Amino acid sequence: MLNRLKYIFVLMLTVWVVTVNGQQVKKASNGIFLLRNGMLHTVTHGTFSGDILIKDGKIADMGSSLSDVNAIIIDCTGKHVYPGLIDAGCRLGLSEIGSISLTKDYAEHGTFIPQMKALTAINPNAVAIPVTRVNGVTTVFSKPEGSTFPGTGAVIDLFGYTPEQMSAGSEGVIMEFPATGRRNKWDRRSEKDIETDAEKSLKKINDIWSDIYNYHRMDSLASAQKLVWNRNNAAMDAMLPVVRKEQPLFIEVNAQGDIESAIKWVKAKNIRAVFSGVAEGWRVADKLAAARIPVITGPVLSLPHRENDRYDAAYTNAAKMAKAGVKVALRTNNAENTRNLPFNAGFAAAYGMGVDEALKAVTMNAAEIFGIDQLYGSLDKGKIANLFISDGDPFEPGTQIERLFIRGWDIPLESRQTLLNDEFLHRTPGLAR
Repeated sequence: MLNRLKYIFVLMLTVWVVTVNGQQVKKASNGIFLLRNGMLHTVTHGTFSGDILIKDGKIADMGSSLSDVNAIIIDCTGKHVYPGLIDAGCRLGLSEIGSISLTKDYAEHGTFIPQMKALTAINPNAVAIPVTRVNGVTTVFSKPEGSTFPGTGAVIDLFGYTPEQMSAGSEGVIMEFPATGRRNKWDRRSEKDIETDAEKSLKKINDIWSDIYNYHRMDSLASAQKLVWNRNNAAMDAMLPVVRKEQPLFIEVNAQGDIESAIKWVKAKNIRAVFSGVAEGWRVADKLAAARIPVITGPVLSLPHRENDRYDAAYTNAAKMAKAGVKVALRTNNAENTRNLPFNAGFAAAYGMGVDEALKAVTMNAAEIFGIDQLYGSLDKGKIANLFISDGDPFEPGTQIERLFIRGWDIPLESRQTLLNDEFLHRTPGLAR
């Protein structure tokens, strides 16, 4: 018992030290900002040279020769202005140290727990958040995982002292579609056992869905007849927006055969859906396009899904689906490496997607999938001022992000990594005796 207490104490001390030493020193500043003479990459209205006025947390105006006597002027001559990048699927804020289970809060017990909301578990002080912002990522979809219905993910901005402050106003229930293939190369089940397990898993989902639909019918009947009934089932309540098509169901599915089965399942259940993962989406891109199911795929920087696939199967997957007419957004599906989102997009661009479509995949497409495109995803008057200023293409590793704004706040580009770099690059008193 004593050893266990010592372990917990050391763990808490380690996390505290990492948190204290890993966060920004400077505070974000708020005010009116006028970005002058920048190359504006609007995503929705092309690219042109102009000004952006940031006021009250939003893009108050865009154009040329703008002025505001109260504004802080930022000269963007020779610089590029982009909308903040959106990671459409990660664990940022839900995981701190991957090798220590006590710091991971994205997997709860139970197979049907859609009521478990990721937003309530977000750690606004996660060390990886400032690290991620430095690369131009301002918004992420942080999601649970680990079971058939692991919970509800949340879209958050990477700035705020509480999860509620960080919320971008969009959530989505996650579902893991049954996989019919082998789990990994060490899976020694027979083909018959694999098929039997898949059938059992699909039956379990169908049984759950039948209960969800019956609950929806009872709730609708009670509302229509103005009856009072006890809605004391949090899991079923969480599924009502999905059954009523008020929200899409985010279905994790990867293999070709499973994607085809998932398309049929969604059609049979008559629900809105977004497929995530979709590692073999390129094999059935035409079917995904015909079904009009948006896709969140990634990470692009990964190995092929099958041993006999081409080396670039993961790199070209997004491009092939986009060319078939599928709306594609990108994700890192990570926590500490969410910072690499622009480089995932860069690989997708280089392997057939093109820079413009890749930029849409980490901005406007993601915003549309999450239903927040009226406020996010592009540089447009009236939208939330999530944007950054860079000296070049953000998908290039050599590009430097020089200023970053989230909800109109000027965010210092400091993180644990930049502070450590500065500490050891300019050592005092140094190594000399």
